[in-house]
Amino acid sequence: MQVEDTPLKGLKVLTPTRHGDHRGFFSESYSARLLAKHGIETVFVQDNHSLSMVAGTIRGLHFQAPPHAQDKLVRCGRGALFDVAVDLRRGSPSFGRWFGTELSFENGRQLFIPSGFAHGFVTRQPETEIVYKCSDYYAPLAEGAVRWNDTDLAIDWGLDGTPPLLSDKDAKAQPLREVVSPFVFAG
Repeated sequence: MQVEDTPLKGLKVLTPTRHGDHRGFFSESYSARLLAKHGIETVFVQDNHSLSMVAGTIRGLHFQAPPHAQDKLVRCGRGALFDVAVDLRRGSPSFGRWFGTELSFENGRQLFIPSGFAHGFVTRQPETEIVYKCSDYYAPLAEGAVRWNDTDLAIDWGLDGTPPLLSDKDAKAQPLREVVSPFVFAG
């Protein structure tokens, strides 16, 4: 597995090795032992799987506050998406900065998102599936969100002027400057 650091401390892109032949391929998408060698020692307790039927669907930018903060390991099971993480850690040199990468069935990439980041994605193809591991259980009272089109963040979702498909909750999320971040950068 190839593990790459991103410009945002703690956020990593993982590309599992695929062993292919005439039948298809085999890939080890998760190994606690291998990730621990790269400083990722998260215990995952929940897997989530979502399907977005329409290209241009945005989900996010979501987070869970402590004590239910979540590390996530995100991958695309089918289709393609642009996955985004925004640093919400007060005191971080990259507070308010974002990183995005294409995740697809074809490229097999994954994004490891530590707690302290908001997470969201936009689908690039119809019937796109995202599958991700979480280090804590879903806790509705700990949910938070940052507006997907916050002008201070200026995330390039690659929509080319086409309005995205959004949930009511995501459409009503606050800009980052109005969110009181529950996260503190640990250095």
